[in-house]
Amino acid sequence: MSNTSGNFTPAHMRLDRRSMLKGAAATLAAATAALPRGVFAESAGPETTKAILGYIALTDSAPLIVAKEKGLFGKYGMPDVEVVKQASWGATRDNLVLGGGANGIDGAHILSPMPYLIGTGRVTQNNAPTPMYILARLNLDCQGISVSNEYKDLRATAKADALKAAFAKKKADGKDVKVAMTFPGGTHDLWLRYWLAAAGVDPDKDVSTIVVPPPQMVANMKVGNMDAFCVGEPWNEQLVNQGVGYTACTTGELWSKHPEKALGMRAEWVDRNPKAARALVAAVIEAQQWCDKPENKVELAEIVGRRQWFNVPVTDISGRLKGDVNYGNGRVEKGTKYGMKFWRDNASYPFRSHDAWFVTEEMRWGKLDPKTDVKTLVARVNREDLWREAAKIAGVGAKDIPASTSRGKETFFDGKIFDPDKPLDYLRSQSIKRAEV
Repeated sequence: MSNTSGNFTPAHMRLDRRSMLKGAAATLAAATAALPRGVFAESAGPETTKAILGYIALTDSAPLIVAKEKGLFGKYGMPDVEVVKQASWGATRDNLVLGGGANGIDGAHILSPMPYLIGTGRVTQNNAPTPMYILARLNLDCQGISVSNEYKDLRATAKADALKAAFAKKKADGKDVKVAMTFPGGTHDLWLRYWLAAAGVDPDKDVSTIVVPPPQMVANMKVGNMDAFCVGEPWNEQLVNQGVGYTACTTGELWSKHPEKALGMRAEWVDRNPKAARALVAAVIEAQQWCDKPENKVELAEIVGRRQWFNVPVTDISGRLKGDVNYGNGRVEKGTKYGMKFWRDNASYPFRSHDAWFVTEEMRWGKLDPKTDVKTLVARVNREDLWREAAKIAGVGAKDIPASTSRGKETFFDGKIFDPDKPLDYLRSQSIKRAEV
C-alpha cells in the first residue's frame, strides 16, 4: 500500500534515521573532547565579538598588542577587537567616558588608579562618575624616574636627597623647578611623589608638577622644559640613548615587583557582556604568558616598535624589557630583576591589596577623600573574580592562580610598610601628605 498522507514512515527508514542521529552525536562528542579546555563552552559564549580598547605607546601595553597581532582575541571568540592608540591619558579618560557606542572606547591599557578616579568622578567633566572595573593587571615594574643633565654631577639614585638642595637653590634664584608625570593621580605621579617626599621634597610646594604625555617626555626634556620626569618605557631608555639626561632609578627600586598598568573596562560594558569580558581577559592572559618568555623578547620589541604601534627603534625598547639598564651616567647593570614582568610573579592577577595602596596614596595627596572606605571602594572596582574565571578558560593551572586577594604587607625602599588591612596606619606614617588623618 502506498503512503499518500505523508504520516507514515517505513520501519527500515526509522532505523536508518536513528542510526544517523546516534552517529552524529558520537561524532560531535568526539570533536568536543578534542578541543582545548574551555574553547567549546566559550564558542557559544561571547555576547559580542567586538570591543574597542585604547592603548598608550608604552611597553606595558604589549599584552593588548600581542593579543591582536597573534590572533588571540579571535581564538577566544572576539575576532573584531580593535586596539586603538590614544594621544594621552587624558584622551583615554575622555574616550572611556564616551564609550565605544559613542565613538569612544570600551576599555583600555590604563594606569591602575585611573578606574578609581574615573569611577568616583574625581577626574571627569563636572565630576560625573563613569563606573569602571579592573579586570587584570598588565605588568609589574619597569617604569623610570629620569633627571636632566643639569644635575648629572649629583648622580641622583633612588635616594633623591642630593636634589633637594639643588632644587631649593634654583627656586631661590627665581627659576621654576618642573617635574613631569603623565596624569594627575596616575602611577607615574605617585612614584614621582613618593620619590621626592622620601627625600623631603614636597611635590606640591617645593616644585611644580606638570603633565606631559609619555611620547612627548624626551622632546620636552631636550628643550629644557623640565628638571625630572617619571614615565614608563621606552621613554627613559630613549632619553639615555639620545644623551639628554639620565635615569635616577627604575621604579622597581622604590617598590620591588610593584603593580603598574591594568586592563580597565567600562562597568556597563562588562555587566552587559560578561562572557565577552572573560574572553578578553583569557586572550590577554595568553598574550602575557607569551610576552614573558625570554625567547620572545626580541620579537616583542620588534612588534611594538613598528610604525603602527610605537614607531620607536627596537634598541630603545629591548634593553630594559630584559632588565638591562643603562642609567646614562656611567652606571650600567645587566640582567637586573627590574625588567618588565608580564606573567611571572603573578603579574597578571589584580591583587586587591595593591589597589588598596593606590587608593590610600590618592587619599594621601588629596585626590580622594581621606574618609574613603578603602576596602569597599576596591571591592567595587577590582574584579579579580572575573580574572579567576578567565584564567581557567585560558587553561591556567591552579598553582598560578593566587589563593588570596592580598599579597600581604609591602615594604618600600625607605623602610615604610603598607599593611592593606591597616591603610590609615601607613597614611599616618607619612610626614609629607595632604590628608589629615
